[in-house]
Amino acid sequence: MSAPPLPKALAFDVFGTVVDWRTSVTRESAAFLAAIGRSDIDAAAFADAWRGQYIAAMIGMRKSGRDFVPLDVLHREMLEAALRERAIDPASLDEELLADWNRAWHRLDPWPDTVAGLTRLKERLPIVTLSNGNVALLLAMARRAGLPWDAILGADVSGAYKPDPRAYLRTAELLGIAPGELCLVAAHHGDLTAARACGLQTAYVDRPDEYGGAPAPDAHYEQTWEWSASSLTELADMLGC
Repeated sequence: MSAPPLPKALAFDVFGTVVDWRTSVTRESAAFLAAIGRSDIDAAAFADAWRGQYIAAMIGMRKSGRDFVPLDVLHREMLEAALRERAIDPASLDEELLADWNRAWHRLDPWPDTVAGLTRLKERLPIVTLSNGNVALLLAMARRAGLPWDAILGADVSGAYKPDPRAYLRTAELLGIAPGELCLVAAHHGDLTAARACGLQTAYVDRPDEYGGAPAPDAHYEQTWEWSASSLTELADMLGC
């Protein structure tokens, strides 16, 4: 088979693809659980429960017709729900503690190959975010982790959460290119499936540890993507960067 044409820009999913949310949120949650005297709660299970509401929150936004709110707001609602599931009343906790706990998603660590891989890819192609995160969250994360984006585009830019087609098509529009000239880089087959349906090129990056070794919830969406790599540095090799 002939190699696919090189895209004009790369757009990246962030949570799980670029940063290791589970390890980071587990670490942060362990500290906050200790601060409220609940070290008996498993921090990794808490992180999974917090993140586990994510897909339902995205679906709920679309089905309810709720006006768009940034991911920071949804993360806070999900945090409070996870606390209530463990018989902790969020109203009993200090507001600044809750706000800082919610900002754990601003302080996620990159995967070991991320910065080197992005830096190499950027030498040849523009690299931007195509994330459900809001700009403020993604900016704070990028500055802390040294992520060298050319542009930070959050869901608050498109006004839509993936897998809504508007999220993918608006990104291409903002970059002044056709959808087929934009490649989504993601560790999630469901995300890539939605991007392909919008005409984008696709690059899969395997992150087997995203869920602590547990199977990915969207594995059944797997297809043959234009590119498939085990790291961002391997993707850079594939794209001649």
